[in-house]
Amino acid sequence: MPTAPLRAPRLDAGPADGKREEIRRYFHTTWELYEQLFDVMASDEAWFTRADPLRHPLIFYLGHTATFFVNKLVLAKFVTERVNPRFESTFAIGVDEMSWDDLDERNYDWPTVAQVWEYRQQVRALVDKVIDEMPLTMPVGWDDPFWVVLMSIEHERIHLETSSVLIRQLPLEMVKSSAEWPVCDRAGDAPANELLEVPAGTVAQGKTADDTLYGWDNEYGRLEQEVAAFRAARYLVSNGEFKEFVDAGGYDAERFWSEEGWAWRQYQKAVAPRFWVADGNAWKLRCMVQEIPMPWDWPAEVNQLEAKAFCNWQADRTGRPVRLPTEAEWYRLLSVSGIPDMPDWETEPGNINLGGPASGVPVNENLHGGFGDVMGNVWQHTETPIAGFPGFRVHPLYDDFSTPTFDAKHNLIKGGSWISTGNEATHGARYAFRRHFYQHAGFRYIESATAVEVREDVYETDGLVSQYCEFHYGAEYFGVPNFQKQLANICREVVGDRRIERALDLGCATGRATFELARFCDFVTGIDFSARFIKVGHEMQQTGRIRYVTPDEGELVSYHERTLAEYGLEDTAGKVEFWQGDAHNLKPQFKGYDLVLAANLVDRLYEPQRFLDQIAERMNPGGHLVLTSPYTWLEEFTAKEKWLGGKKVDGENVTTLEGLRSALAPAFEPVGEPRDVPFVIRETARKHQHTLSQLTVWQRAD
Repeated sequence: MPTAPLRAPRLDAGPADGKREEIRRYFHTTWELYEQLFDVMASDEAWFTRADPLRHPLIFYLGHTATFFVNKLVLAKFVTERVNPRFESTFAIGVDEMSWDDLDERNYDWPTVAQVWEYRQQVRALVDKVIDEMPLTMPVGWDDPFWVVLMSIEHERIHLETSSVLIRQLPLEMVKSSAEWPVCDRAGDAPANELLEVPAGTVAQGKTADDTLYGWDNEYGRLEQEVAAFRAARYLVSNGEFKEFVDAGGYDAERFWSEEGWAWRQYQKAVAPRFWVADGNAWKLRCMVQEIPMPWDWPAEVNQLEAKAFCNWQADRTGRPVRLPTEAEWYRLLSVSGIPDMPDWETEPGNINLGGPASGVPVNENLHGGFGDVMGNVWQHTETPIAGFPGFRVHPLYDDFSTPTFDAKHNLIKGGSWISTGNEATHGARYAFRRHFYQHAGFRYIESATAVEVREDVYETDGLVSQYCEFHYGAEYFGVPNFQKQLANICREVVGDRRIERALDLGCATGRATFELARFCDFVTGIDFSARFIKVGHEMQQTGRIRYVTPDEGELVSYHERTLAEYGLEDTAGKVEFWQGDAHNLKPQFKGYDLVLAANLVDRLYEPQRFLDQIAERMNPGGHLVLTSPYTWLEEFTAKEKWLGGKKVDGENVTTLEGLRSALAPAFEPVGEPRDVPFVIRETARKHQHTLSQLTVWQRAD
């Protein structure tokens, strides 16, 4: 087997010096394990082949986890210099098939495999240095410096698993066998499944801030539910049991599929699970790097749509209410099994944490409380779309880990697989994928007449995001016009009769100005650093509406719905796009703009001079740059020595306007006089921010 994966370190016990070394070992083991996975790549061609049309080629994932370390350390201000700015842009974003994530390969100039390996060596040395120098006190919580290191380590462990799934989807000739990743040598006929009773009980979900192990933000909060009694299959559905559905024509019977599932089945022309390989009249199973005769007693690995169709077929043939378990029902099953959580394991409780072979194993080998594979072997699909627990908070260093999946389109998987390590192998792990995606995932069916309650992400409740929803799309306060609309109108006035083929709204937040600019621009790109903001713009573009909650006083709130149509913007949705990006380090394709609006951005950048130096290269000659800022320089955003103004230099006052003139010359000429544009941000019903932002216009030299 690969290097011993080590269990996740406890964060609540032990001396600081010893914990520093334990975390260093955890980092080294994770790093080496991840690199060892790619020993199975047979050629350079394999690195640049997209195994899944909705995901990047594996060269991206080789660089992505290293880039994550750098980007998070820069964001947390523990690192001031980047290792490779180009790589840290190219490899930054593009893991899930988010609708704003461009997978057009023409936009990517991938480096060579050797260059990425060299980059990884540089990043490893950097992280080792950070671990040496970063302050560490016990216990370690998510506000502590070391949390960003743990976050980056656990992120790489996630991609150990997701990359193994992509490798499994590569053509067989592009991978090679490795003794470090052995397939289970035990297989036989599928065992007969049966339903066992699971008694009713209370399920308490969610971690507290002082939890023993690292957790992702969606794991925190508190949700208590009463779960009615149900009956659950003793075993995960095996390949043999699933074959009954295949042989019965289940893939051709629309009535067993959800609308989404049937659309997927028609598109894919699926006749069996993704990793089943037809061999004449027989079946083989594609494992990570080889095909083997079908092991009928291993778990069937399917996506959530296929699992649902099987359950519907089973319900039809038995006349019983068969379905997938909810997240809470899985926890009841876990309670019945008696399996302890990772800190208290004596040995791995099944085929998990790389404690067994690099594949599935028979579904009847690892029983606890009468049930097989409650933890491990393969992940288990559920009925539950992921959402935050009450008390959920976004972690400021990774604001797009969870919230982009709170869309009722990503369903939870529970229990972990053979390659799930670290956080993934804990009880509280909450990972969710789109229902058509494949992981190392299967399912257990249950029988229950209790209706499934799906808590959809109907209203945006993230405090900052809701505030900006109201700022962009809400009411006008104290007679001050909508700021974003004002800016778009001024931009239209500035460009006059000139045709604007491409415009950029940089720092677009929730996107109102992006839509407003599209009234007179042929196409507008909105970019913001925060995926939480981008998600709102994308939702408005796709559905024409958003819903959000604003605080009134204390625990009293108001609920709002806004639409593009009420502002006469419904025709602009096809003329905009939204991207997540760093204004300092934009991808190369963001260029050729006739108009750039950067609203209230420069005094929130960590290197405003760098941004201003680069923006000229992205604009067409004669193009207009419109900047606004209240010049609220704060050292929490920008080191004082990098402020453009608002400070004394050699004993003399330097204003930001003077700093802008100096920074933008000679690439830009000022146009007209600066003007003040007011705006109001509502905090509560009785508290508002009233601000004057200075607007300046600059024209790119020919």
